[in-house]
Amino acid sequence: EDVTCDGWGAYIFLRDVRTGGTWSAGYQPSGVEPDLYKATFSEDRAAIARTDPTVTTTLEIVISPEDDAEARRVSITNNGPRTLDLELTSYAEIVLARQADDVAHPAFAALFVETEFVPDVSAILATRRRRSTADPQVWAAHLAVVEGESSGHVQFETDRARFLGRGQTIRARAAIAEGWPLSNTVGAVLDPVFSLRRHVRIPRGATARVTFWTLAAASREDVLDLADRHRDPIAFDRAKTL
Repeated sequence: EDVTCDGWGAYIFLRDVRTGGTWSAGYQPSGVEPDLYKATFSEDRAAIARTDPTVTTTLEIVISPEDDAEARRVSITNNGPRTLDLELTSYAEIVLARQADDVAHPAFAALFVETEFVPDVSAILATRRRRSTADPQVWAAHLAVVEGESSGHVQFETDRARFLGRGQTIRARAAIAEGWPLSNTVGAVLDPVFSLRRHVRIPRGATARVTFWTLAAASREDVLDLADRHRDPIAFDRAKTL
């Protein structure tokens, strides 16, 4: 196995609503060849910049020094002659268990995860049903913060099968390639994921930013408090500079 080639992890997809063209903020998992591509790894962050025919996309990934939180901010600059209407969709498979447990029984481990959507903070929550009182309680949240012109309500998905489609893989996922709306499914799904979709409109020469946060805490109240505090766009800049 080659970790530079294996197609797994947390991803952000982009789709041009007008043309139907799709790509990902990094090379994986779409595999769409950019005109220019640069990856930079620093002590405090990782950054991937790619230039496609009319769009420059920069993905910055940071870990908060204050909280159990990871942020992935996508900055999109419109270099073309028309206004861009883009859909940005996040995707990550969630486990909420020790890596050894997931490797040993991945399908079994996924059965204990339950999800919900909280409209007040526009966040997906997930927790793992404890098999015994000795198991630690774990909660996670996923939310998107838009800087720029946004339209439409946030869409969400927590069912991997619905996101990918029948017989599909992450490289040819139906929810992106076919332009399907996300199903807004929550509950005790068989194969849980975190996926949020936001629609942004970017005038010619302008830049929009969308930050996807993934947060973790020991209780529902604590993770909701984290989600509420990270809804401010300034939260990403604070995480970068601390």
